Amino acid sequence: MKKNVIIIGAAGRDFHNFNTYFRDNKDYNVVAFTAEQIPGIDNRFYPKELAGKLYPNGIQIFPESKLPELIKKFKVDECVFAYSDKPYSYVMGISAIVNAAGANFVLMGPKDTMIKSKKPLIAVGATRTGCGKSQTSRKIIEYLTGLGLKVVAIRHPMPYDPNLNNQIVQRFAEVADLKKQNCTIEEMEEYEPHVVTKRNVIYAGVDYEAILKGGMTRDPQTGEWVKMAGAENDPDGCDIVLWDGGNNDFPFYEPDLFIGVADPLRPGAEVSYYPGEVVARMADVIVINKIDSASLENINAVRANLARINPKAKIIDGASILTVDKPEVIKGKRVLVIEDGPTLTHGEMKIGAGTVAAMKYGASELIDPRPYTVGELTTTFQRYPNIGTLLPAMGYGEKQMKDLEKTIAKTPCDAVVIGTPIDLQRFIKIKQPCVRVGYELQEIGQPTLKEVLDEFVKKHKLCPSKKCGCKKK
Repeated sequence: MKKNVIIIGAAGRDFHNFNTYFRDNKDYNVVAFTAEQIPGIDNRFYPKELAGKLYPNGIQIFPESKLPELIKKFKVDECVFAYSDKPYSYVMGISAIVNAAGANFVLMGPKDTMIKSKKPLIAVGATRTGCGKSQTSRKIIEYLTGLGLKVVAIRHPMPYDPNLNNQIVQRFAEVADLKKQNCTIEEMEEYEPHVVTKRNVIYAGVDYEAILKGGMTRDPQTGEWVKMAGAENDPDGCDIVLWDGGNNDFPFYEPDLFIGVADPLRPGAEVSYYPGEVVARMADVIVINKIDSASLENINAVRANLARINPKAKIIDGASILTVDKPEVIKGKRVLVIEDGPTLTHGEMKIGAGTVAAMKYGASELIDPRPYTVGELTTTFQRYPNIGTLLPAMGYGEKQMKDLEKTIAKTPCDAVVIGTPIDLQRFIKIKQPCVRVGYELQEIGQPTLKEVLDEFVKKHKLCPSKKCGCKKK
């Protein structure tokens, strides 16, 4: 007898779990998705084209708040929790809601959800949102491409288009592709650093088997269905696939090398947040980042936790080194600091790269944006009241981008410090002088990523330049 299932998610892991385990599984009937974290995703449908032959009408997406009544209405047997960066108390609170309504509460693991690549695959994950995964990924790509290797990145999903068919497989090789795919700020923050520097191609989307191996997707501009190559078969070539994880999720693909990132500015998260502890326990290598701005006590606390739960992992110490294009604009000025949105919201960070730069280069005051927010930015602060005197670069859609633009314009400041990985001024008008802050990973002491990657390249006999000492087949 079929089991009725609800998948509880946030437009990422939930869709992946469905695609890999439930889509063609006749033992289950997925009656609904529920949505959280992503504004406007609820009350849509997971389309029939993605849902498969067992779901000719697609699958409706409901607000998570309706979970108890949905369990009763659909006679649900199991609810699968499938989103990330939540404290254990939150996860078990949802479990209590599910159990009280009569259903089983399920957390799916790697065995049933990971896809195997035919290419050597490196995965990057973290214990919390905002630990420094992206800068770690960039460092890895920079070194490997320096050896002459073709690295193709795949990013954890961010499918915010109202029609998910437009995002089944996405390939980004240049800035124009960001516009073609109607990317939000959150998407551009992750994709743009890859393509602007022309280091590598990056893929993303909804169906991660098709993203890896190739499949059909709908062109968001023409509406036509087109065949897309996957990362393994990228037109520019592929020697190594790099999984660039999102939030603190574990990889969608089976890694040959798994590198985790931990954050001593939030000590204890590596053993108290889901699924970040999964990352900390699975990783072959763990970078303890930001040791340049964390206290020795917090660094040692993280180090002790990692040694206890994953004593076999290699530990790399790292610093997040800032670059500021116009530091003279900051000194003595009243500044508005804009930071990466998800890092401040569900990542719960109280300080980011923009804040550190503002303090380092002598800002006289950090202006509190809360009295000047409009529209959905006001709602964001109501939902996440602990953000404080920083402005999250929220932009899940056109309305949020406009609200962000209006909020910046209303805030009485001398300059704006932009601590996001993208150039906000390309698509948001900012009248005040702006300073862009970048950040790159720098290893301190040994071991280093170079040593880890040289070992990986030798093991897989990949290096065409022979710089690492291996002999390619």
